[in-house]
Amino acid sequence: MDFDTIHRYARWMLDGVSLDQLRTFVAAADSGSFSSAGRRLGRAQSVVSQTMANLEGQLGVKLFDRSGRLPLLTEAGRALLADARAVLHRMDAFKVRARGLSEGLEPELSAAVDVMFPIELLTRAVTDFQTAFPDTPLRIYVEAMGAVLQPVLDRRCAIAISGSLPLVPSELSQDRLLAVGMVMVAAPAHPVAALPAPISSKALEGFVQLVLTDRSKLSEGRDFGVLSPKTWRLADLGAKLSFLRAGLGWGSMPHWLVADDLAAGTLVELAIEDWPTGFKMPMFAVHRSDGPPGPAGRWLIQRLKALASDCAEHDADTLPEDGTVRTSTSNTSEQRTA
Repeated sequence: MDFDTIHRYARWMLDGVSLDQLRTFVAAADSGSFSSAGRRLGRAQSVVSQTMANLEGQLGVKLFDRSGRLPLLTEAGRALLADARAVLHRMDAFKVRARGLSEGLEPELSAAVDVMFPIELLTRAVTDFQTAFPDTPLRIYVEAMGAVLQPVLDRRCAIAISGSLPLVPSELSQDRLLAVGMVMVAAPAHPVAALPAPISSKALEGFVQLVLTDRSKLSEGRDFGVLSPKTWRLADLGAKLSFLRAGLGWGSMPHWLVADDLAAGTLVELAIEDWPTGFKMPMFAVHRSDGPPGPAGRWLIQRLKALASDCAEHDADTLPEDGTVRTSTSNTSEQRTA
């Protein structure tokens, strides 16, 4: 028999290894005897013994030493046992996922999340999501303004958590989650911080306002919450925060993100005439009206609502270990801004 023939024969033998054989192998190893494995599997001892003999023949190695009263794993058997367990675990996960897909579970959940949404609350929700849907990959895009809604409109994301763009296209349905407190801030050394309160819009005209820009075209030609004709526009909230700390301008920020800066004095809150006291930004779960999310998406929305239920009309600053949200202000004035 030439080498190619032997190679093809060996491959044929290995390809014939079945999950049933692997389950029997693991059961025999765990039970310590073929008779115990037979009782566990509901089979006769002779069937277990023959199954192992067939598997050893196909693999070309001895899995058990049968010279004693009870079969003992050989060195090769111990090495292959871990691999057999891994194959069976992956097959069980494969079956669970296939069953979920047959029941309408999304193969992957993609969500766009507004950068203004409290990250601690989002983290708790997706942590719980991982427990509830361990085999469903999650893809999160953190965006601002229209760039939060555009992926849902384009069907690239099933859901969005949006608030920084007050214009919601008619194709989308929304479900309220909570309202996030917003504050106008500047570095303490910035000239605006020295102006007498409340600061008028006229007084602000000479100073640069740092504004989040929209990566999409949904808000093209419109401004929201812009009070100064001098603006710097940034697409990243982290960069905006760094610029504010550096005294490069003034602007609005979610209170949960700058609470530590306000407490430490690295930023100060500005009282501005045209900025309502206790300004709130409502946040909504959004999806296409003609394409509602599947079970995983619905579950995530409901979990976010549950976590946010205690702060629906307040600023969510921190999310403690018990999953409830502590609030930092009692003013319930609410509006939208970019």
